[in-house]
Amino acid sequence: MVEFDTEVVDVIEMTYNVKSFRFRAGDDAVFRPGQFFFVTIKAEDRDMTKHFSFSNSPTEKGYVEFTKRITGSPFSKALDGLKRGDWAHLRMPYGNFTFEGGHDRIAFLSGGIGVTPIRSMCKYAGDMKLERDIVLLYGNSEERDIIFRRDLDEISSKIKNIRVLYTLTSQDVDNSTWAGRIGYIDSKMVREEIPDYNKRIFYICGPPNMVEGLKNILRDDLGVKEGSIKYENFSGY
Repeated sequence: MVEFDTEVVDVIEMTYNVKSFRFRAGDDAVFRPGQFFFVTIKAEDRDMTKHFSFSNSPTEKGYVEFTKRITGSPFSKALDGLKRGDWAHLRMPYGNFTFEGGHDRIAFLSGGIGVTPIRSMCKYAGDMKLERDIVLLYGNSEERDIIFRRDLDEISSKIKNIRVLYTLTSQDVDNSTWAGRIGYIDSKMVREEIPDYNKRIFYICGPPNMVEGLKNILRDDLGVKEGSIKYENFSGY
């Protein structure tokens, strides 16, 4: 584990309500794709600490990054006020929700801001040119909610063995302009998009209710073994 003071090097608007926060980091800030770290910032004359998944890959050097939906919470408001040069303190890395190429066939199931550690894994797999068969099913309410869409599309266009599929759950989706899937990720969608699901290791990440629901679908409806399901469940999503 490493612990160090640092500064904000960039704040990037990802969608209308999601931002990525980058902090300067040296070569000793080593982590595995999918792990998380603790961030301390100053707000209202006191230190505030929360943990977040890395949204950048270990292959992206010189900084570490997390990505968060901006809400009305005190910590979120403090983050929203961060600017380049602002102080922060980091502790890392933590967590075992990781992928570095240990399995031949992978399926990622994700929703909303839960895609952040999966973006780290996909970017790592692409940069390292891992010859692994990877499918990502990523759900959001509306098209404007899709986080890292440009990154994920670029990764999947360059790496033939990484496939990214988007699905929208809003009842107002316009079929004439939306070419992706419509509806929540369920057993039917998994069977159609991942027909060899019984040969894959599944990684699930998203809001707690979604994670629990998808675990049940995989186990009870599709017969996926418990040992083939890995998940990350942060209430902070």
